[in-house]
Amino acid sequence: MASVAFDELSPIVQHVSGAVAVPEGDPGGRAGVAWHYGSPLVEQRAMVDSAALVDHSHRRVLRISGPDRLEWLNTLFSQKLDDAVPGFASEALDLDPQGRILHHMGVSVLGDSVLLDVSPLGAESLHRFLTMMIFRSDVTVEHADLAMLSVVGPGSGEVLAAAGLPDPGAGAVAVADDGTVVRGTAWPADGARDVFAARESVTAAWDRLVAAGAKPTGLMAWEAERVAALRPEPGLDVDEKMIPHESPAWIGSAVHLEKGCYRGQETVSRVHNLGRPPRTLVLLHIDGSDSASPETGDPVVAGKRTVGRIGTVVDHHEYGPIALALVKRSSQEGVELTAGGVAVAVDPSTVDRDEAVRPGRAAVDKLRGR
Repeated sequence: MASVAFDELSPIVQHVSGAVAVPEGDPGGRAGVAWHYGSPLVEQRAMVDSAALVDHSHRRVLRISGPDRLEWLNTLFSQKLDDAVPGFASEALDLDPQGRILHHMGVSVLGDSVLLDVSPLGAESLHRFLTMMIFRSDVTVEHADLAMLSVVGPGSGEVLAAAGLPDPGAGAVAVADDGTVVRGTAWPADGARDVFAARESVTAAWDRLVAAGAKPTGLMAWEAERVAALRPEPGLDVDEKMIPHESPAWIGSAVHLEKGCYRGQETVSRVHNLGRPPRTLVLLHIDGSDSASPETGDPVVAGKRTVGRIGTVVDHHEYGPIALALVKRSSQEGVELTAGGVAVAVDPSTVDRDEAVRPGRAAVDKLRGR
């Protein structure tokens, strides 16, 4: 089955009045879906107060089937999947041999297959990698013609019930009688319920959820809550050198620290047991008094030294202009920072102050009598 073009205009944008689409060439591969529907900051409130409906149809879905699928995926990714049962939902990373992040994906374990949803920027390369790694395993890898919509906020459960869809809860996935797949996550805000519907009928699925009480909400609102939750996105926040421990939110959620061998595990184990990452992902507050704003990829500068990189930049309905950034641990406090010529400051709650002795280092010191 052929993959849908990355910059294709979402049917939802053409279907809903007032939709303003993300333009072509977006560095995060989000082109074609609605950035907002006319009132972006008001739309963000729906994620906090009621139930927001976000079009994520730009994401791509791969379906892995065959009797060896779970053990096979377990050998490839950072998540433990060999004993996963139908209804399990999580996320995983694909790493290179040096432990650098290549792909991040959502994982939904169904009765007869596993769905992997991934940024459009990495869909084809992940598909190629998986196909190349089949060898003698009894698995099939194919593009699933599914579109993802997300219901976010404290009223999500009521919306799903009114729409006749199951609410699996966070970390779980369920399949409705009509085949619609619903997955629960613990973030952003009070959690999300991702609804996977046939791409050809995504507008009908959208109307079904709106009729049940969900409020059309643009991707800008989602991105603002994602940034506030310190959740990185490939193409925006993940550079070519990033390792898992530089994003603390992924340790334990996308990276299982007690599973067996997979590509890049040596780096994960070494950093976890012996050291610390040189950089970590932090939340930056941007000086809103300046008309200029940093852009994705801009360096974070302390004096004349580059100490980090700007990722996603977005306006938050409470915090104002904010951004995710990978910043050296030594430059997260006590220094004045700028990016794109604008003053920025690390949110104190996101500073990496972890100075605890690592388990492996403690064992080495004990053996040496220290």
